[in-house]
Amino acid sequence: MAKYKGVGMKIKKQGFGQTLAVNIFMIIVVLVCLFPVLWMCMISIKSVGEKVSGFNALTVANPTLSNFSRLFELIPVWQNLYNSAFTTIIGTITTLFFCALAGFAFAKYRFPGRNKLFAFVIATMAISAEAGAIPLFVIMRKLNLINSLWSLIIPRIATAVGIFYLRQYMLDVPDELVEAARIDGCKEFGIFIRVICPVIKPALASWASLTMIARWNDYFWPLLFLNKNSKYTLMVSVSMLPVSDGLATPWQVILAGCTLVIVPAIILYLIMQLMQKSGSFAGAVKG
Repeated sequence: MAKYKGVGMKIKKQGFGQTLAVNIFMIIVVLVCLFPVLWMCMISIKSVGEKVSGFNALTVANPTLSNFSRLFELIPVWQNLYNSAFTTIIGTITTLFFCALAGFAFAKYRFPGRNKLFAFVIATMAISAEAGAIPLFVIMRKLNLINSLWSLIIPRIATAVGIFYLRQYMLDVPDELVEAARIDGCKEFGIFIRVICPVIKPALASWASLTMIARWNDYFWPLLFLNKNSKYTLMVSVSMLPVSDGLATPWQVILAGCTLVIVPAIILYLIMQLMQKSGSFAGAVKG
């Protein structure tokens, strides 16, 4: 018994050592990834005369918010922030709804040409979205949606990746749940809302987090469809900050704008992670 106990203790110590090594490695990776963000945030509150390069950038002698004040003078921050929030929130909600609805149809219904239609949807994933920029621009112009925030929402109201992802998740939902709801007199849309959506909450939260970050960081499509400062999203507006202010590049002001763009994205991601964790329990199916 003592022999086996010694072997067990040795294995346990090896497992602890491996876990500790992995944790240390992950901490180092996290610190490396966070360093640029920390560097950016520190420079955004530096005065103009302080250094902005090297490890000295992590020390702030005289913290100031004048860079943010200057930023608000250069661009309409509040209007741009509203544009980004509107397109992100509305775009995420509509994409979730229509992708989930299409995924439900492909996963739980049998109709002629279903597999071919789904294969066509999957095939569109091989085509870059930017390849359709010119046709989309022409369509938006004919619909009088140029310089409208809806031009950033309608073209991507449903995506092939989203339909595929949610459809694959719905395939694991037992068909007996759907049939039981039909027997109880629930309508088809009611089945989708009351039966399917609660079960796939983890998938919805996961896809929502990816969609929100992608839309918040979107640069190409706002630059294509919008050409007024009051209609720009925050990402586009910050990218158009002047790169010179007199004799020097105003890095403090530029990085103050980058901070306003990146920090909300991080907060959104953390919130969606919490929702995903809570959804994994709320969406559980009782046996």
